[in-house]
Amino acid sequence: MINITVSLAKELANSGITVNTVTPGPIMTAGWVDWARGIASARGWGDDLAQIEHRVVQELLPNSVGRVGRVDDIANAVAFLVSPLAGFINGANLRVDGGSAQSVN
Repeated sequence: MINITVSLAKELANSGITVNTVTPGPIMTAGWVDWARGIASARGWGDDLAQIEHRVVQELLPNSVGRVGRVDDIANAVAFLVSPLAGFINGANLRVDGGSAQSVN
């Protein structure tokens, strides 16, 4: 996907259209909650979602922010990328993952 993004950004050069990719990390959706509750049940972590999130981030999906992402985190990143504020960003991959990917893009 990232290679397609870069290729399309080059193809659309000087057209006024920018092309970028957003790569989300774990995001607290209904599916994520179901998955996390299943893990919590199997490990005896209890039912409190805040505690489950904390344990998941500490033990299974660590990141430097210390929480699971929210849908609004992705929406805000996309809103920025489609705004005039991001007019000079083109062919980029914006990781919205709380710092869980500890590598260079």
